[in-house]
Amino acid sequence: MITSIHTLIYSDDAAATRAFLRDVLGWKYVSEDFDNDWLIFKSGPSEMGVHPTHSEWKGQTYDHPRHHLIALMCDDIDATVGELRAKGAQFRDSIEQHEYGQVIMMIVPGARRG
Repeated sequence: MITSIHTLIYSDDAAATRAFLRDVLGWKYVSEDFDNDWLIFKSGPSEMGVHPTHSEWKGQTYDHPRHHLIALMCDDIDATVGELRAKGAQFRDSIEQHEYGQVIMMIVPGARRG
């Protein structure tokens, strides 16, 4: 079943948001993959990443609206999706392979996007 959660905050000022989580809330970080300012925070057995609403990386520009995203993690996505479907959960499309792992979008009642 689900073993942890990875949440994202898209911020207009990602550095300030990260500093608040690090300095004010005192959260430890588990990763600084891209540079010292790109922190992934530990939150119990889970993580929280802060992504900028505007960024440039490897010559490409990325723009995202302010929003929040929750990624539920598990050891066996096929088994977990099957268990959740048996309980009435619905998903968009099918499981897809991304560079960071397998992904499927779950529909959350009352939280429809777009």
